[in-house]
Amino acid sequence: MLFGLGATLLAGCTGDLSALDPAGPSAASIARLWWVMLAASALLFLLVMGLLFVAIMFPHFGRRISQRSWILAGGLALPIPILFALTFYAFWQGEYLLRGGGTEAEELVRVEALGTRWQWQFRYPDTAENPTTSGVLHIPAGRTVEVAVTSTDVIHSFWIPRLAGKIDAVPGHVTYLRLRADRPGRYGGQCAEYCGTGHAGMNFEVHAHAEEDYAAALGIEKAP
Repeated sequence: MLFGLGATLLAGCTGDLSALDPAGPSAASIARLWWVMLAASALLFLLVMGLLFVAIMFPHFGRRISQRSWILAGGLALPIPILFALTFYAFWQGEYLLRGGGTEAEELVRVEALGTRWQWQFRYPDTAENPTTSGVLHIPAGRTVEVAVTSTDVIHSFWIPRLAGKIDAVPGHVTYLRLRADRPGRYGGQCAEYCGTGHAGMNFEVHAHAEEDYAAALGIEKAP
């Protein structure tokens, strides 16, 4: 029974929009952080339940410890180091997603993402032709892509769950997100910020191509 319940729960961790089914290092860092936080919360839960069990089964146990000691140990000494460690780990993993993540500028593939109500448009400034695509983002597999995200009207949120985390698309401001697809394929993306009546349909696809197919996907003769 427990095995069946666990299998059912884990089945929801896959899919085109699952952040727990990563297809690149940026999304993998988010998935790792999620699993680490889940493990930490599970340990804390077991610890609290264990103390509750001891208090019920051995009522004299807790009376040997003063109320001040319970507050200092359970309210400060235990949670603060755990929360500090998780915060540090989260910032460390976040370096994969933002500028400064370790990839040299000349190795990046640059893309511009423009959010409007209610669609996404993409430009490819690294190519001489500077083509534009709507609703489909083309990237080369195996290379780090830096996406410059902005908006023309309201705040949107650019999100490709299997490749990277979310980042806001703010009118008049450019934010940057780095991602990479480990292998060719199609990945779902969507706006993750409610932006009006057409929000539910503001999704897009990411097509990751082999290096030799990337130029043809953009309709140009030669990739950069």
